[in-house]
Amino acid sequence: MVRSKTLQDLFKRYRRPGDMFVAALSLLFSLFLLANLPSQTTWVARVQTFAQPAFWPTVAVVTMVVFSTLHLVGALVSERIEGRWQEVAEWVKALEYVLWFMVYVSVVPWLGYLPATILFTLLLTWRLGYRGLNWSLAALGVAVFVVVLFKSMLQVSIPAGAVYDLLPSGPARTFIMTYF
Repeated sequence: MVRSKTLQDLFKRYRRPGDMFVAALSLLFSLFLLANLPSQTTWVARVQTFAQPAFWPTVAVVTMVVFSTLHLVGALVSERIEGRWQEVAEWVKALEYVLWFMVYVSVVPWLGYLPATILFTLLLTWRLGYRGLNWSLAALGVAVFVVVLFKSMLQVSIPAGAVYDLLPSGPARTFIMTYF
């Protein structure tokens, strides 16, 4: 175990990859919250300070501004470790899955919950590089399990897809629209 020999060694700070980006983003977000605070909270006349509706949100947001400013100053004066933009690029790559989810949510009203879930689990399985038959069957099983769990057991109310309107009317259509 290595022990620090001086107080300066104890408090030495290195700027990690992505630290400057996170510090700047944190400060911008906390300043945004501070700017919007007056329209979101109120100070009431003749009420004690600690009972004010705006007191604790103000304390929280001002504290966020102070500490995110200190974080940014610390990131600016710290010794830099290379790799900042590579780290940020990794974070941006994760946004792909946000897009997948947004497309999925917009497709469910058209295809229905079961077909959309099957389609997207198969597509994501393929996208992640699992392209064998066993992986596809596993994805199919997970999709069916999720739909049965949410629609039947947990009774989550998800509207039937527009494609279900093409089914012939009768008890089978009602059953499919209710449980799938």
